[in-house]
Amino acid sequence: MNESDRLLRKRFSELAGRASSRGKYEYSEFLTLAEQNELCRMTFDKGSAPFALHGGYDGAERKIAVFGSEELCGYAESPPLVCLEASPLSARFSEDLGHRDFLGAVIALGLRRSVLGDIVIKENRAFLFCLESVSAFICENLKKVRNTPVDCRAAEAPRLAAERPEPVGINVASERLDSLIAAVYRLSRSESQELIAQKKVFVDSRLSENPSCSPKIGGIISVRGFGRFVYEGISRETRKGRLVVSVRIF
Repeated sequence: MNESDRLLRKRFSELAGRASSRGKYEYSEFLTLAEQNELCRMTFDKGSAPFALHGGYDGAERKIAVFGSEELCGYAESPPLVCLEASPLSARFSEDLGHRDFLGAVIALGLRRSVLGDIVIKENRAFLFCLESVSAFICENLKKVRNTPVDCRAAEAPRLAAERPEPVGINVASERLDSLIAAVYRLSRSESQELIAQKKVFVDSRLSENPSCSPKIGGIISVRGFGRFVYEGISRETRKGRLVVSVRIF
């Protein structure tokens, strides 16, 4: 374990202990998949508060850790997350804007990446998830993305959760993780195994280093550099003994 991971674990332990001793929810900033993996692998002291991960919408990759529970704190938590919608003031004269453009524009405001969650692009608009503490600042200061003037305001996140990708069927030899990754991203089995060996594959926020494991139904598989998909199980078996499985690819 390197020094960065030790400090991260120390921070998680402090938040869990403080939530337990104060009877009040404590929150991290947005965590990468690797940081979520470190958290999920930790063993906490018996008196520490439990935690849950929230990203603002179903299928989020970057999430905050919420330490505490309704039983411990006496009330239901409301994670300090806000969804903002940034859209061109004039669709007619807008440039073709992507994830990198919106992220760069927000970071250029002087914010840390850890206060920002996922950025979902839909029809040249961006839905940005951020900590509540910086939401007003972003709305007031995000006026341009590249050369395109934009308007930024709070938006309803639930509609994003409802718009999950349609399920698609893929033909695989088995439910092995390496087989699924190869089929979804049109790679060879050896290429998908190399991604796993390079620690680029996460299943439900946990690093997966076992190419032969089978994800559970509903499991979210994230592959750095490629994207993520939800595994939804076997649809049918072909006459040649292969499997047609259902996935939702983000």
